[in-house]
Amino acid sequence: MQAPDISDASVLESIGIINALRRGTVPAQGLGRFAVGLSTEEQVIGDQMDLVSKGGADIKFIRGEYGSGKTFLIARALEIARKKGFVTAHVAISPVAPLHRLRSLYAQIATSLHAGGEQQAFRSIIDAWLYGIEQRVSAREGSSIPAERLEELTLQEVEYALDDISLLNAPIAAVIRTYYLANNAADFRTSQAAIGWLCGDPNIGRDLRQKAGIRGDIGDSSIFPLLEALPVFVTGAGYQGCVVAIDELEITQTFPRNLRERGFQNLVRIIDAIDGGLLPRWYLICAGTPMLYDGPRGMRPVTPLYDRIGQTPKEGEFPNPRQPQILLKPFSPDRLEEVAHRIAGVYEEAYGEVDRSRISHRFIRTMVNRVSTAFGGRIDIIPRVFLKEFIDILDKCDLYPDYDPMSVYQTDPFDLQEILTDEEKAVMQIRF
Repeated sequence: MQAPDISDASVLESIGIINALRRGTVPAQGLGRFAVGLSTEEQVIGDQMDLVSKGGADIKFIRGEYGSGKTFLIARALEIARKKGFVTAHVAISPVAPLHRLRSLYAQIATSLHAGGEQQAFRSIIDAWLYGIEQRVSAREGSSIPAERLEELTLQEVEYALDDISLLNAPIAAVIRTYYLANNAADFRTSQAAIGWLCGDPNIGRDLRQKAGIRGDIGDSSIFPLLEALPVFVTGAGYQGCVVAIDELEITQTFPRNLRERGFQNLVRIIDAIDGGLLPRWYLICAGTPMLYDGPRGMRPVTPLYDRIGQTPKEGEFPNPRQPQILLKPFSPDRLEEVAHRIAGVYEEAYGEVDRSRISHRFIRTMVNRVSTAFGGRIDIIPRVFLKEFIDILDKCDLYPDYDPMSVYQTDPFDLQEILTDEEKAVMQIRF
């Protein structure tokens, strides 16, 4: 057994994929190497991102049952976005970041920005934007410009860049100015507080407000100017725009009616801002279960929202992912079998040649048939279970030359219950 060359980027990515699948999670990168049956959806999402990169904006809703691959498609979309030069963020609706509190949701977005391979990249984005302005000023005025004059002209450029946004929320430019001056003065405490304010942190002290000349904290009314400002920073730092995934929207249904409706009205405001050209360079991907869209506690009772996104694609031979909702197709045995063969190829790059006489087409089909039988044909919700077990068998074949998976593999479908999560058991609603 030869050790993998981890200095090779492709090998390192392959190991990362296999490690994530061992834990039953979605890998951070390399998803395109084993994505099956999503080429049309990926093309539509990629085309929308190309529009956004040219100054447009768009939003897409993903619809699928629990375990149907919503999180995978979101992760794949964010991977595509990063390759196209976007800054990305992935947030999940929760009691901490509910849809009815835009400030909390924005804070989750701002603090989870991923840019250029860096997590929590908000500060780096601001620094790159300001550095770019300084460089333009220096090129125009000459490299011998005094530091005080460079600082003054840079702040003028900052004011100009944020002019339209300042009409809606003057404190944004004031805080950016305070951040820039604090950085130049090596005042880390003030610069950190300024970044916190721009990220929506409600616990910013009086010192920053006094230095910036602003009053009060960020509230929901301040969020749209901040959403509008973020792509200014991002594009100024050399990126194409912002792609943000909002997952687990179905959690909104658990809140009281007044909070649910406020949250859904916030979605209406966001959609209208995107369609009205008020949020250029933004692309949002929102995901939820069918009950979120059509259930009595979901979007259907909120007529303004349902009118905008309720053109639900029907199941059939020719689904249309260009509609507001992408309807994820059920996972099939054939797709699961193809995924297994692709994963075997990834494993081969990570750990060396896979013995295809032991990990054969026949054996993979036996595994697929087993999980299909176990769950009454509901193969759409158990790829996680299958892939964890498949990786375990690949490991044993790699570690033990005399291991024969076909001879020792347990074909009894009902022992799989032990590796289901409580959520998966609830979705299955089967009696073991």
